[in-house]
Amino acid sequence: MFPGRKQDMKITNAVVTGAASGIGRALATRLRADGAHVTLADIDAAALDGAAEELGAVPFPADVSDPEAMEALAAAVPDADLVCLNAGIVGRDLGAPWEVSAADWERVFAVNVGGVVNGLRAFVPRLLAADRPAHILITASLAGLVTFPAGGAYAAAKHAVVALAEQTALGLADTPIGVTMLCPALVRTGMSPEGEDPADIADNALQAVGENRFTVVPGGWEDAIRRRAGRLASGARPESPLPG
Repeated sequence: MFPGRKQDMKITNAVVTGAASGIGRALATRLRADGAHVTLADIDAAALDGAAEELGAVPFPADVSDPEAMEALAAAVPDADLVCLNAGIVGRDLGAPWEVSAADWERVFAVNVGGVVNGLRAFVPRLLAADRPAHILITASLAGLVTFPAGGAYAAAKHAVVALAEQTALGLADTPIGVTMLCPALVRTGMSPEGEDPADIADNALQAVGENRFTVVPGGWEDAIRRRAGRLASGARPESPLPG
């Protein structure tokens, strides 16, 4: 597998964090339907056990913000060929940066950014040592590609996740490990009662993995992403993003 080419690999052993609900559970459901062995990781042990029983998957209770927990997860699945670093939280405070509590900044960054960092530190060395085709799927957000007036710590954390995903893709460019970054808009999960069906998000994400495509962006937002980049490059003041 090389960058720019479609992968000719069948996913046989996947790991999904944040797998007890939402996008994570939808990813696990699709992967199991395709015949993959799936290990589900989540901090909510009760919901995790229910998802694992329903899907015929392996539960692994873990807090992604804990580096040791992620090391243990990686050690438990040494032959993983797809690692979905999906776990994330919104936080309680969604206002302007100065309106967000210190505790919220700490916890949201610990899970949303730290969870990705800890996952990369645990899995990438093992994937490189295996020297075989594999893929990393990182869940970021549309909120990491454009900037809304509010969004609290969540928005800033997802911008950091976008940078992490890009760094990872660049660092693994000459290896058999592909990287895909999922950037959904609103999704019907525990974070939001409105939005797209998580099953559709999972289908799009796994299709992008199969095509070795880096970014999965919600339809209709491409121009807003371009406009933000143009305003940054030109020195223009930020504007609230709109689709279309």
